Amino acid sequence: MKIQSVQMEPTDSGWYAALGKQPAAKPLKTDIACDYLVVGGGWMGIHCARRLAELAPQASVVLIDAGRIGNNAAGRCAGFAIDLAHNPRNPHFAEDLRGNAEELHVNSEGIDYIRSAVEGAGVDCDWDEGGKYHSAATKRGRQCLDEMARALDVIGKEYRWLERDEICQLTGSEHYFSALHTPGTILLQPAKYLVNLMKALPENVQVYEKTPLVDVEYGRGEQFCQTPQGTIRTSQLLLCNAAYLTKCGFFPNTAIPVYTYASMTRPLTEEEMQQAGLHRPYGVIPAESFGTTMRFTHDRRLFLRNVYSYARGFRSTRSDVEAAHSKHVIAFERRYPQLAQIGYEHSWGGLLVMAHNGGMVFGQLADGVYGAAFCNGTGVARGTAFGKALAEMALGQQSRSIDILKGRPKPDRGYPAFLTEMGVRATTRYRFWRAGLET
Repeated sequence: MKIQSVQMEPTDSGWYAALGKQPAAKPLKTDIACDYLVVGGGWMGIHCARRLAELAPQASVVLIDAGRIGNNAAGRCAGFAIDLAHNPRNPHFAEDLRGNAEELHVNSEGIDYIRSAVEGAGVDCDWDEGGKYHSAATKRGRQCLDEMARALDVIGKEYRWLERDEICQLTGSEHYFSALHTPGTILLQPAKYLVNLMKALPENVQVYEKTPLVDVEYGRGEQFCQTPQGTIRTSQLLLCNAAYLTKCGFFPNTAIPVYTYASMTRPLTEEEMQQAGLHRPYGVIPAESFGTTMRFTHDRRLFLRNVYSYARGFRSTRSDVEAAHSKHVIAFERRYPQLAQIGYEHSWGGLLVMAHNGGMVFGQLADGVYGAAFCNGTGVARGTAFGKALAEMALGQQSRSIDILKGRPKPDRGYPAFLTEMGVRATTRYRFWRAGLET
């Protein structure tokens, strides 16, 4: 089966660029055999490979990624490892106590597995247990926070209110007048974590970057996977390649590919930090979901993310990035008019995959083939848990997370692509307009 080629991004992730020059990629250039082949080096794939190697130390594990680990979709996120994603606009959110308990369990397991790499293997990632601040800049934003607080009361989740003085002191910006802080979320530098985890993987893992899967022949007992310069013969194939899993013969025409865009400044000087009233790192989530996500990082950079767009063919163009950048400039000026003249050092996009019904891929797809995809958001914590659980399942283990994920609905077949694109573009334009000053 020929596999659609992975589209390379027009710009680097700012997180990845901030790491400085990296060693050259090591692509596969020969024919090899292994016990386990993991395709995709994002949150799912790298943790799947790690867990396989831990549980089967005598087995040979190969991890391939079409690009550079840390500069892939996983390294393009906002770096929030969220324990419980909050969607108060969903009327069933606070009513679904079982669903919330299951999500909290899965995401917490993912966070704990990341923590074990940080604490046990010394993986540096600017780990920060400061939680997240859902912040409002408009009357509608405050209404969203009130809805969230009521939902959190029902499910018994801890939170704390911040009014204007406190949220302004935290962010150094007068843009916000109210916020709701929830503990449990971890902030990290995503590319830094992924690159350093790759270096800390067990010795029985071989990693090949810039090695896309271009052809696969499924068989009983053995899978044959073709890359541009070599073939991999494996007993077990684990597909953790997000949207591209749907191009491998499973769940075709189910992916809704959406891009989100972000920009990041250079490190601020001490004088600029004092001028803006910035004192310590933080992470802000918009009260209105189509508003602007913002972070002040450990290396003193401001990060802003907004703009969602349909990604035809799973790709973004330089003109798409430039259009998003112009909106990021406006968001910067609203929040830090005294700093806006410094501009951004990096702007980039990242692919997010959803299904019409919110379904997820998890489990055995064929004889000797397993797969995980469609996090539908909260990809850091949830994706890590998916990858860990998929490895355990492939090795015949059982766990509560495996049972939970096996019980989730599968992605359903979507509408024709042109209708989906029209719907996504219309919805995102309207939601962005409605968010107003929250963007």
